[in-house]
Parts: sequence; C-alpha cells; structure tokens
Amino acid sequence: FSDNLSSPTGVLKEAQADIALILGAEKSFILTDGSTCGVLAMLYAAKVKKLVFPACSHKSVYNACKLLNIEKVILQNAYFNGVPQQPTAQEIEKAVICERADGVLITSPDYYGNIANLKEIKAVCQRHGCILLCDGAHGAHLHGSSLHASNYCDLWVDGVHKCLPAITQGAVVSAKGESLCKNLEEGVDIFRTSSPNYILMASVEYAVKYPVKERLIKAAERLKKELHAYKNDDWSKIVIYYGENAQQVNAFLEAQGVYPEFCDGENIMFYLSPATPLAHLKKLKAILLSLESLRLNGQKEPAMPAYKGGKRVKNTLLVPLNDSVGCTCAKNAGLFPPCIPVVNEGQIIEVQHIQKLQNAKNTYGLNENKITVYDNERKTD
Repeated sequence: FSDNLSSPTGVLKEAQADIALILGAEKSFILTDGSTCGVLAMLYAAKVKKLVFPACSHKSVYNACKLLNIEKVILQNAYFNGVPQQPTAQEIEKAVICERADGVLITSPDYYGNIANLKEIKAVCQRHGCILLCDGAHGAHLHGSSLHASNYCDLWVDGVHKCLPAITQGAVVSAKGESLCKNLEEGVDIFRTSSPNYILMASVEYAVKYPVKERLIKAAERLKKELHAYKNDDWSKIVIYYGENAQQVNAFLEAQGVYPEFCDGENIMFYLSPATPLAHLKKLKAILLSLESLRLNGQKEPAMPAYKGGKRVKNTLLVPLNDSVGCTCAKNAGLFPPCIPVVNEGQIIEVQHIQKLQNAKNTYGLNENKITVYDNERKTD
C-alpha cells in the first residue's frame, strides 16, 4: 500500500506523475533530503565539464562541482543595498564563450526574490550548446506561471518546503528530455536516502497541489508597494532595507512575536507562502509602518568588494576572523540561511567580508568565529 520510492509502482508513482504534470516536467522525483539532494542529482544528470554559475549560489552547487569534478566558472554578483543581483544574459554569454563552458546554472528566484531572465539565458544556452539548470529552491510556488523554471530549463529543483506548506526537507527535482530523465533517475538513486519519510513525501504531494490564492498574491504586492519594499519580482518575498538599524529592528520584531525569515545585517526579509493568512499581512503592515523612522533609504553600491583572487597552497589553518584580513580564504563561508557565500574559497578576505560574517546571527563555514585560510607562510611539498 505504501509503495517504494526507490522503485515506485503504486501511489508514489501516481504522485510523482501528478507532480510532473503540475510542474511542467517529463519526470519529477520526490526528495526527502531537501533541494541540496536535487542540486547534486541534477548536476550528476547534466554530465557537464565546465559550469557557469553566480557566486551567490547555494553551497550545494559548490559541493556538487567538487564532488563531480566539474570546473567552476563563477560570475561575481553585483549588489544593491546589500542584495545580490541576478547576472545578465550578456554576462553569462561572455563567460560561456571565454571559458568554453557546457553548462549554466542559475538560482531563480533567489533568496531575495530576484528572478533571472531565463528566456534570454535559454537563448544564450541554445546558441552555444549549453544545458540550462535552475536551483529553484525558493520558487516552487511559481509553478504554472511564466516565472517558473520549467518554462526554459532542462533540469531544475523546486524546494517545496521553503515556499509551500510541506514539511522541512521536502523538495522535487525535475527534467525534460528522455536522456536527461534517465540520467536524473540514476542521480536521484545515488544521492537520495534509501529510507524516505512517508509523512514527508505525502506533504510534498499535498504542497505541490495546494491551490494558488490570487487574493493573497495581490494583497502581498500591495503591501510591498505601501512599505516601499525592495523591488523584486516574487510576491512571496518582502525585503526592507534598514542598514545599520537592521539588527535593532529584528530584535524589536521578535519581541513583538513577529519572526522575520532573515536579517543579513542590512536587510530584513519576510517570507510568505500560499498558506499565509491575510490577517498576518495586516499585522505586519501595522508594525512595519511604526518603524518607518528606522529605515535608511540611501543606496549603497556595491555592498561587497570586487573579487580578488589570492594564492592557493597545500596547507590551511584556522585563524580568528579579525586576524584574517588579507588572507586567502580556503573554505567558503557565508550566512545561514541562505547558505550562499560571503567570501569564496580562493578569494582574498577583506574587512567588509568580516563585518558581514560577524554581524550575522548564524553562519556556515566558520569554526568558533575562526575562518579557514591558506597558510601562505608555510612551505609546501
């Protein structure tokens, strides 16, 4: 009765077929290991040798490249008020041509609600024979719309638990094309757990089939305009810039029983879903309007310094963050969530990187406020 996710023949086979139809895929696979598993599986399926992707991609993209021996071509993101921007199709095409890449991976929508111009990026990929992949960990709620990855991508991930009413770790990875579907099935079998949680799987199906609520979407868009929030294309993500006042505002909100999704030290973000009650939007509006005096409207650009590559050597060591200025980072470190790097492996660490990491409530890639760097003073073999 419960079926077997490793070789579904009954209710799970039917559920995955329904999900594929809804998500615009030829094949979709339920994941109980989160979008991370989906990223690993789809990069395995893509069989690319050289991948173009933005620096502000999830750490799973970096890990997949390392695991699968894929050469990285990293595009440095521009910033606006601390928010990373999507790369343009022109930037991607230049990287593809210069590096002779055979794959492009885009995060769309990203954590801040920015949506890439997938139509133009797809045209670039078609011109140069590249496969297009999308980490849509934050975009499952967009299925059926012109903004969803399925309209243009060969392989993509939907992080169902992030933006639809599913249990944490619920996700879906999808493909188009017979060969890619076969490769993806193999990749999923390699990276997905052999002991999936059936309650979690049921929640994924439930969430993907959860109805779109046009009234909520329109209310969210009105609220963003009334709050003069950051202009993104994803109705579910409300981002407000408070600059140096961000931590103070975040603490105040939590004291009022309002818990933002994220504070990156400059911006505070609220993450909605189709299950968000309209009453919550009204409460949020009243509280945020009372904090208008703490908002900062000055536009700072860029928030992070331009990428500077450092010297990589064999040996590494942990050093206190405050002592790492000028060192070459040996392990990606960033904010958690969304698990995108503030400073990349091979990048020279600067004061702004340290400040961003120190101001964050949660991070990854650090060890007791120490960062891994290349030990350029030590002799290597």
